[in-house]
Formats: sequence, structure tokens, C-alpha cells
Amino acid sequence: MAKDEIKEENTAPSNFIEDFIDEDLKEGAYNRVQTRFPPEPNGYLHIGHAKAICINFGVKEKYNGVCNLRMDDTNPTKEDTEYVDAIKEDIEWLGFKWDNVYFASDYFDFLYECAIKLIKKGKAYVDDLNSDEIREYRGTLTEPGKNSPYRDRSVEENLDLFARMTAGEFKTGEKVLRAKIDMASPNLNMRDPIIYRILFAHHHRTGDKWCVYPMYDFAHPLSDACEKVTHSLCSLEFENHRPLYDWVCNECIDGEKPRQIEFARMNLNYTLTSKRKCLKLVQDGIVDGWNDPRMATISGMRRRGYPAEAIRDFCEKIGVSKAYSVIDFAMLESCVRDNLNKNAKRAMAVIDPIKLIIDNYPEDKVEELEVAYHPDHDEFGSRTIPFGRELWIERDDFMAEPISKYRRLFVGNEVRLYKAYCVTCTGYDTDENGEVIAVHATYDPETFGGDTPDGRKVRGTIHWVYAGDNNEAEVRLYDRLFNVENPSDEEGVGSFEDNLNPDSLKVKKAYVERALSNTQPGERYQFMRIGYFCTDSDSKPGKLVFNRTVQLRDSFNKKK
Repeated sequence: MAKDEIKEENTAPSNFIEDFIDEDLKEGAYNRVQTRFPPEPNGYLHIGHAKAICINFGVKEKYNGVCNLRMDDTNPTKEDTEYVDAIKEDIEWLGFKWDNVYFASDYFDFLYECAIKLIKKGKAYVDDLNSDEIREYRGTLTEPGKNSPYRDRSVEENLDLFARMTAGEFKTGEKVLRAKIDMASPNLNMRDPIIYRILFAHHHRTGDKWCVYPMYDFAHPLSDACEKVTHSLCSLEFENHRPLYDWVCNECIDGEKPRQIEFARMNLNYTLTSKRKCLKLVQDGIVDGWNDPRMATISGMRRRGYPAEAIRDFCEKIGVSKAYSVIDFAMLESCVRDNLNKNAKRAMAVIDPIKLIIDNYPEDKVEELEVAYHPDHDEFGSRTIPFGRELWIERDDFMAEPISKYRRLFVGNEVRLYKAYCVTCTGYDTDENGEVIAVHATYDPETFGGDTPDGRKVRGTIHWVYAGDNNEAEVRLYDRLFNVENPSDEEGVGSFEDNLNPDSLKVKKAYVERALSNTQPGERYQFMRIGYFCTDSDSKPGKLVFNRTVQLRDSFNKKK
């Protein structure tokens, strides 16, 4: 399809990928729809992969088709079964299910036969040029390349050399197998690309069977064709590879062939998705593994408390296009916040505690308050919250010298304690440094539930946690990992390590209400007036750990 046709399709409000599929089905190019998601198992999936997952599996669902998961394991030096397992877990967590699991290595014998087929057709040759020489012979965008001196080897010689490559007679990099296409092509990808290279490396599935491995641009289209994929959906950086994709299929495959369609990849500001750079963050101990809640990996977002539904909603909102754009991270946080507002249980926690002592409340009295977990979801149930003479409150809910319009605790002011009583501040205690260590108040027993029988106005309401329960917790306040919108290595920006946010993690000692004593990893809460939090995988009874998922209001743009 011509570029102007693609542009015209993209201006329509509909999903251009689905428009292309509809056209193919209408014209009879295919009588079914099959896609695939083909990650390389050399790292963990990130938020950009989530978009590709939603597109490929979304197409499957719309057309009642098939979507396979295929691991592109053609580079054994970087791949590991740990990544394979993590990829599967992430896809299932997002709410999708593949029809089959395949590996590019399943097709190594077939791919090798296709290479032999190309040699016999005079469409591939063994080249002795090294990588620097191949690059030099390749030419530039404005100058054509020149033929390798080994380009015109006979079919018999190429078959012999390729067999000897396979037998391990040559060293890594000593010889390669190249497709014979057109060294003068305006598309550099068509200038006799390498399709096989020598690599002595143990493969996580095939062991030491092979010492020659196919290149991605050769293995990918043939793997698609092998699986009977109809529409190969990929990100826009592969647009210039499409002629090579089609060439490989046309030369090696008879009958129905897949169609490649490209879409713009997701670019999210303040994030890093390069697997190489993410691996460095992990290996250098800058983050706590691939699932660190500051990482843009799906596993990191899951650990931070992002709901899968929110990520899918985010991918749907940004839509599908061919235009390059950078998405504001605040948009993702908005989707997370909207979802949690509807679905997260409410609870009380104090993350910067100071003691509140209600002097006229009986010392030996403890009341049990019945409080719903969510104002709009009766099915969430309720819990009992103890209330007594000594409570924990947030330090910033008291000011010895209040600023203008401050409505919380200061001497002489009355506030509501959430779901309990109205209290009036009477004084405070300080340590030898003048630091406030306790606030004193009296309560009005006629105001249980926050009502004032005489109709007086009490403008402030604060949350609290009963100090008689020893529910101490560690709270991890996560912020963005980088200080700049594009933390990658770019001129004028500096190394991505130079752009780390020193305040991306703050750890606080907090107190939480008794109902959270047996919380399980992954459970999400709105800590009232503070933010949305998730129980961390490090958490256990007696040593609770919570991660801040997102603040109650959008503070992201204010930090720019």
C-alpha cells in the first residue's frame, strides 16, 4: 500500500489496523484472522509491550481469531528461561490468553532448510567479509553499496561453505550467509542482508545443537508463515524492514503469506524501556530488580499496585496510529487513579505520626467502630476500628502557629476525627529541641459520628489510627525514577544514570489500622487523605510493607 494511502487511512477516526483487516477479509485475501505476540526473552516486558499485547490480542478477540505467543529466541547469548516465565506471567496478568506457545527455535530446522533453498536458487551466498567491511561495502543513504567479492560464488561452493559453517569449522564472525538481493537498493535493509551468522553459544532450548543462528529479519517472517499468521502487527521501526519481510516470504513460502502492518510504538515520558539500559539499572543495584515499582516494566507496575484493567484502559485511550508521539505519564496515572477510586478498599494509615492524646477520654475505654470498606460497594463489607484515648495522627494535621485558612488542629480549634468524635486542641508537648511530640485535646461525647447536636460548624476532618494497636508498617513512597522527560542518552541530556531522581523512593515508618494486619501481597487500598497503596511482596504479618501506587490527585505535572 502506498504511503499516501496509509496517511489517508490514519486520518479516519477508526482503527486503521482493523480497517486494513476488514479490507483484506472483504477482498478475500484471507478468510480468517490470526496474529501473534513475539517478544525476545532477553528481559522483562515493559509498558510499551502492553500496547502491542493489547493490539494483537484485541484483534484476536474482535475477529474471533487466533493469537499465539512466540518467543523470538534466536540470540542465545541474551536469552533465559527466567524471562520466558516472566513474559507468560505478565500477559496472563494483563488479562489475555494465547492460543499456543511457540518458540522461534521450534523452527530452526525449517529455517535452515529455507536458507539452503535460497542458496540453491542463487539467492544467498556465504561471505568472508568481516563486520566492518560489510558495513563499508553497504554504502549510505545517498550512495549505493558495492558487491562483495564473494557474491558470485557458485551454488555448490556456497552449499559446501554453509555446511562447514554449520559443522563448526569456522570461528565466530569468520563467515556469514547473506541474502543476494540488490546492493543498489534505496532501502539499506535490502542490500544483501545477513540471514545467518556463526555463534558458539549454548541455547536455552536446543542446547549445543547449533552453532549457526538465523537473524531476526530472516527468522521472523518465516516463523509467522509457519504458524499461518495472517496479519503480522509490529511497531513502526519495522516499516523499512517490510520489503525484506515480503521478500523472504515470497522466496521461501508457497501459498498464503502474512501481511505486515506497522503502528506507532508507545513513547512514555520520564521512563526508560531499553532492555539494555534497564538491565544495567538492575545489575548496578540502582533498582531492586526488574520488578522494582519505579521501573516501567509490567511486573514493576504490578508490584506498585497498578491494576491490569487500568493499563488496558490506558492503551485503549491512547489508541492506534502511525504518528510518532510522546504520551504524558500523568495520563497513565489518571487511568490508575480512576480505577482505584472505584475499586480500592478504604483504610486509615498515618505515615508521619505524632501522638494525639484526648485528655478527657477514659483511659481504660476502647470503642469498636463499624466502618464500611467502600462508600459505593456494599459487597466489600466492613471492618471494626478501635478508638481510644491515644491516637496517631499526621504531623501536618497540627500546627503550633497555624497559617491562614488552616482548618486542622491548632490550640483552640475543633476538628472531626473521621467516623468518631469532634475534638478541640488544648495544647501540645515538645522535646528538648522544641519539636512537637504530642498534641492534647478534649472530645465532645455528644458528637459521635461527627454530628454536632447544637449545629456548630466544624470545618476540618482528619484521619487517625488507634495507638493501642501495634500495627507498625513500612511505607515506601515511590516517585518517578528520572528527572527529565527523556532519560535516554541524548545530546544535551546526558547519560540516563545522570538523570536519576534522588527522591524516587522515600521509606517511612507508619501506623495502619488493625484490619490491615493480615493483608496479602497485591491488595490495594486508598489510605484516606494520603493516596493509593498496595501491599508489597515483602510484606508479612508483623512486618507490613506498603507501596504508594499513586497520589490522590495529579501531582505529576506540577513537578515538571
